[in-house]
Amino acid sequence: MSKVPDLVKRLLVGRALRSTALHHQLLPKRVALPVFASDALSSVAYAPQEILVILSLAGVGLYAISPWVAAAVVLVMLVVVASYRQNVHAYPSGGGDYEVATTNLGPTAGLTVASALLVDYVLTVAVSVANGADYVGATIPFVAEHRPLVAIAIVVLLTIMNLRGIRESGVAFAVPTYAFMAAVIGMILWGLFRLLVLGQELRAPTANYRLLAEQTNIAGFALAFLVLRAFSSGCAALTGVEAISNGVPAFRKPKSKNAATTLLMMGLIAVTMFGGIIFLGLASGVKVTDPATVARDLIIDGHPAGPGYYQQPIIAQVASAVFGGGSALFVVIAAVTALILFLAANTAFNGFPVLGSILAQDRYLPRQLHTRGDRLAFSNGIVILAAGACLLIWAFDADVSKLLNLYIVGVFVSFTLSQIGMVRHWTRHLRTESDAKARFRMMRARVINGVGAVMTGLVLVVVLATKFTHGAYIVCLAMPLLFLMMKGIRRHYDRVAAELAAPEETEVDESMLPARNHAVVLVSKIHKPTLRALAYARATRPSSIEAVSVSVDAGEARKLKDEWDRRGIGVPLKILDSPYREITGPVLEYVKSLRRRSPRDVVTVYIPEYVVGRWWEHLLHNQSALRLKGRLLFKPGVMVTSVPWQLASSDRLRRRREPSAPGASRRSYQQPSKDAQVGA
Repeated sequence: MSKVPDLVKRLLVGRALRSTALHHQLLPKRVALPVFASDALSSVAYAPQEILVILSLAGVGLYAISPWVAAAVVLVMLVVVASYRQNVHAYPSGGGDYEVATTNLGPTAGLTVASALLVDYVLTVAVSVANGADYVGATIPFVAEHRPLVAIAIVVLLTIMNLRGIRESGVAFAVPTYAFMAAVIGMILWGLFRLLVLGQELRAPTANYRLLAEQTNIAGFALAFLVLRAFSSGCAALTGVEAISNGVPAFRKPKSKNAATTLLMMGLIAVTMFGGIIFLGLASGVKVTDPATVARDLIIDGHPAGPGYYQQPIIAQVASAVFGGGSALFVVIAAVTALILFLAANTAFNGFPVLGSILAQDRYLPRQLHTRGDRLAFSNGIVILAAGACLLIWAFDADVSKLLNLYIVGVFVSFTLSQIGMVRHWTRHLRTESDAKARFRMMRARVINGVGAVMTGLVLVVVLATKFTHGAYIVCLAMPLLFLMMKGIRRHYDRVAAELAAPEETEVDESMLPARNHAVVLVSKIHKPTLRALAYARATRPSSIEAVSVSVDAGEARKLKDEWDRRGIGVPLKILDSPYREITGPVLEYVKSLRRRSPRDVVTVYIPEYVVGRWWEHLLHNQSALRLKGRLLFKPGVMVTSVPWQLASSDRLRRRREPSAPGASRRSYQQPSKDAQVGA
């Protein structure tokens, strides 16, 4: 029965890949574009509509301002794309905004960026999948009735696809992403040809409808606030731009050049689709308003639309005007738009786990997030992202209008701090650079990043001012909580590292007496628990003793071997290779080989373990030891000995009074005195 879960895992995820196969998982530009850009490209499905929805509050007359609002969004997008091309070249390691802010502005700014991005990645999955479920629910009643469950099922499906590895998920997502780009750009080109060359009139299904203004005769500050609110909603088109800077390590060499080229292609394609949809929407007379008030504010033939009216999204209306409602091409546009919204979540599935791995390496998140899974993907990060998105979808009932108000706050926090950090980066390098050509490139890059910092900072202020009371306050609370949690995890790991640090001058007792017992001491690094386990194993006087370590990272294994030799520890160290980054398997195979050589001997495995006193600390330590002990207990002739090392937090448990036994009160049980305990 123990093989059943493994069989299910292999069917869903696939066979394990060796660490040496990592370079085969790297992405060419043609695959990287749909993997990392699907979020930014899919935003054209709702960002143009959000601009018109907000402006419709003052009536159709304010639609005349929408080209200027769209132009401002396009300008910001182009500046952000140009700015992030500098980031990609300067910081190709994959840390993205987090690395830029940490290096140039300090750990606090870096953690602020990290908390903002982590929250925004979870929201990206929730918003994209919920919006896609809306599109499907418009034609399939079952989906509309069970929207949260369907959205959660789609998140689970995306999770399984990403657990299979970035290359396989990229190939699976490439076809629908390219189909969406081809369909939308083809629609724009054909619409412009009909309008400008053939001189034909384009009529959207809502062209003859009227809109009742929620606010009339607005001017001055109220008008400016409404326009800024429309601009902030349109800036949802910028989400996902940062994903490529976080995913540079997934590109083929030359990584920075390929990532920068992919970023430029994504920006140009997104701008083209965004501007084209806005232009054709206005030219064809599209009318859209707030879904909550569409039943009373949209007037059809002199009467309100009523509660049974379904408002078609802007892409569907433009497709109807260009190709004709109900035509084959209209159906294609609707289908690929719904599909791309589902796949837009894949950008977060690639960005969140990589960022989580970097934070875990810096000890701000549990170390389990730093490890790659069987398919060389960061499996733990993928699962956590999916769980958070499912929780949001369930809590907000997959309501896109509610989720969208939480959106883009985090991404503009990271945009702004990242660009400020890049300005300091170039300023620092200019102090030491003497080559004239290099200085010119650096000064040009600093200007680009400076303009990006100013623009994204202004957008952040606008977003907070216009969306705070509509739900953005939830993100403003979630980010500090996540920030404090990561700081607490880092303090814990630092405290543990200081407690476990081993002094340089260490003497190990060389005396051993013969016995038919082979001792194996598991070693991860040289610290106090390791030295205690070695001393305890030697004190049992086994016939032979050796230290064993599993090489998950070749660099760390070399450092361990060098330090072992330098300290002159009188126990041989054997390093086991682990091509699949697994600790349990290599140890089990090695113990079995010892048993095969000497079946009558006993093998005793000594495992150093930390003793902690708080429940949440158990989640951060001893997970590998628990799995290993569970497997070794079933091996004949193998003994497992845990060598505990009590951390400071466990001291509070020693002073805790033992609970009374059942029935003690009826027997007038008295706690024995210290003298009685000593006498006993």
